[in-house]
Amino acid sequence: MGIKEGLLSLLANGPAHGYQLKVDFESATGEAWPLNIGQVYTTLQRLERDGLVELVETDGDGRHIYAITHAGSAVLGEWMLSPVERTVTNRDDISMKLLLAMSAGVVDPLAVISVQRNATMSGLQDYTRLKSDADPADLAWLLHVDRLILRAEAELRWLDRVEERLVSRSARTETTTTEAPSLATQGDTT
Repeated sequence: MGIKEGLLSLLANGPAHGYQLKVDFESATGEAWPLNIGQVYTTLQRLERDGLVELVETDGDGRHIYAITHAGSAVLGEWMLSPVERTVTNRDDISMKLLLAMSAGVVDPLAVISVQRNATMSGLQDYTRLKSDADPADLAWLLHVDRLILRAEAELRWLDRVEERLVSRSARTETTTTEAPSLATQGDTT
C-alpha cells in the first residue's frame, strides 16, 4: 500500500484538504504510519495530474480542498478488492541472518535464535502492554496492535521450528558419523 491508496480511501468519505488528510490517515492507521505533510501534498498533486482527484475549492485559509473523481473511485475499488501479494523472494532479515550464520559458521545459529527469541519476546510483552492500556474505542489502534502481537507470536513459533530442525539435523549427523565405519576399518581384513 502506498500513500496514494490511503489518500484515495480517505477522500472516498468526502472532500478534504492536505493537512486534514494527514491527520485522518494517521488516525485511521492507529498512528502506526506517520506522514510527512510534504508527502501528502506531493501525492495529491500526482493524483490530480492523473485525474484521480480534483481540486474543488480553496477555503478562506487558502487550503486546497480535494475530492476523489470517478476514475479515482475505480482505482480505489480495484485496489481494495485485490489481494496483497506476498512473494517468497521477499527478503526477511531474520531468515537471512540465520542462513548466513549456518553458511558462514562464524556464530552458532542457535545463539542467533536465542538472541532473536529474547528480542521478539520483549516486543511481544510491549505489544501486550500497549493493548491492555489501549482505549477500547480505538479500533484502528487495537487492530494494529493485534497484528503486531500475532506477528511476534508467529515469529516465536518459527524460531522454535528452526531450532528443532537444527538440533534434529545435528543429532542425525552425529549418529551417521558414529555409525559409519571408517575407511581404515573397512580396508582392514586382519
